[in-house]
Amino acid sequence: MKIVVFGPDRRVGALEGSKVIDLNRVDSSIPADLAAMIAAGKPAIEAAKKAIAKASGDAVQDAAKVKLHAPWPGKRIAMVGGNYADHLAGMEANMHNKPLTGDSIKQAYEVARSKGHWGFWKVLDECAGDGDEVPFPKRTKYLDYEGEVAIVIGKRGKDIKASQVADYVWGVTMINDWSIRDGNALPRGMSYNTAKNFDRSCSVGPCIVVGEVDFQNVDAQTKVNGEVRQSFNSKDMIFNFGEVLEFLSQDFSFVPGDIISGGTAKGTAADQTKKNADGTKPTDLFLKPGDTVEISSPQIGSVSNKLV
Repeated sequence: MKIVVFGPDRRVGALEGSKVIDLNRVDSSIPADLAAMIAAGKPAIEAAKKAIAKASGDAVQDAAKVKLHAPWPGKRIAMVGGNYADHLAGMEANMHNKPLTGDSIKQAYEVARSKGHWGFWKVLDECAGDGDEVPFPKRTKYLDYEGEVAIVIGKRGKDIKASQVADYVWGVTMINDWSIRDGNALPRGMSYNTAKNFDRSCSVGPCIVVGEVDFQNVDAQTKVNGEVRQSFNSKDMIFNFGEVLEFLSQDFSFVPGDIISGGTAKGTAADQTKKNADGTKPTDLFLKPGDTVEISSPQIGSVSNKLV
């Protein structure tokens, strides 16, 4: 089941092929608000399945004629950092002008595991959905894309064991972690993370897939102006979603609608760009106003945004 948020009132719908079904219009017990539907748990999911089967009339709309918004329930977004070895190895190779090799990727994996978890939070008022424009931050010359697979938490819990993660996952979606790479982020364990937080610095969508996708085996791809830049699978995460949830939930309660995004793989502008001889960094692969970035998965769909 593919859950979307659509229309001027941002109602919850189910995407079925070329149609969007307004679940609440079919069954008024199903919340029309995404956060409320997630909080309602399994009964709402089961009711939604039945609603899809019997939907008709005004409850069924043409997906091409309605606006799909970011399926973000307005909760917290935890972003895992440095969680794909090939991306880490590429960053390290560029920093020291060394080649990217199989051995360097293996080493990057081992070093990352030994150093442990790290990441950051997105603290936004609005996320971009498919087709939304993203404002290009005026302070950057090096804006990057990061395609990621993310899980949506379905119930409250803390001190959660990694083995319990499936009990807490409500659904799976795609995220673009728009990132400023100008080197203005503070190199400290705690900072405001301004390089990761600016208006619409997170794209989510196009839907949340519920009950149909193995979140630890999702194929994903990133295209910039139609050119494939990233191709990866969430099974290659250094720390899997269960391990991340266990780490972050220590003395910290996750609530329905919270999101954990699993990090990005090789193919970003940053991990492909080598320094010039004089130490400067080319801008060729980094994003420019007018560029369109599409994050996609055959299991989930695609979320595309133009920089303006």
